[in-house]
Amino acid sequence: MTTILETHGLVKRFAGLTATDNVSFALEEGQIHALIGPNGAGKSTLIHQLCGNLLPTEGRIMFAGQDVTRLAPAARVARGLGRTFQVTSLLGEFTVRQNMAVAVQARMGRNLRILDRMNARRDVWDETDDLLGGSPLGRRADIVVDDLSHGERKQLELLVSLAGRPKVLLLDEPMAGLGHAESQEMIDVLKGLRGKVTILLVEHDMDAVFALADRISVLVYGRIIMTGNAEEIAASAEVREAYLGNEDELC
Repeated sequence: MTTILETHGLVKRFAGLTATDNVSFALEEGQIHALIGPNGAGKSTLIHQLCGNLLPTEGRIMFAGQDVTRLAPAARVARGLGRTFQVTSLLGEFTVRQNMAVAVQARMGRNLRILDRMNARRDVWDETDDLLGGSPLGRRADIVVDDLSHGERKQLELLVSLAGRPKVLLLDEPMAGLGHAESQEMIDVLKGLRGKVTILLVEHDMDAVFALADRISVLVYGRIIMTGNAEEIAASAEVREAYLGNEDELC
């Protein structure tokens, strides 16, 4: 398989604290790769470095065969690196469809007056409707975002990210705050993306991780202590110990 995103000896120090400590891992194209670890393991610091919000103290980040270690966040987005956040950032007073249209036109590099006549932006709206048509949100296209459930907002943020046509999508705890039914719906949506976009999934919900991930990397105290498939991770005594001896955490 083709490696699309990889890190080599990534180190990030804050004064006397080493937040990421010689982190090296690779994402294979088309796979869902989960990054897990206890609170304070350094997951957020690692993601910020991948996105360009933080520059590493040492090491390299390679994306699609190019060194992007020092590139600004916008330049990484332009090369195909997308991201969602734990807290959604949507246009609450606009409809689902309008939010999607804004994302589509942003990728096209064009201005969009959201209330223009439809035929003035036909290509934008056609692509918007295509994206929504393959989603559970298609039937909610004309609902104002502020009236959506938390789970629906999470799904919309995912769709907004996909409108940018990323090669790699970094998902920061997409299950956070979701109930059982909403989590299962999000899992189904993400399963449908396997093979279409490479995903790095940062998640605490182990049921979701085991249901989705082709590969899993475990980060503890800034170091990756193991990478493997779900069965290997679940069977690892070292990984169980990292989760403070909670035997049920990985079951």
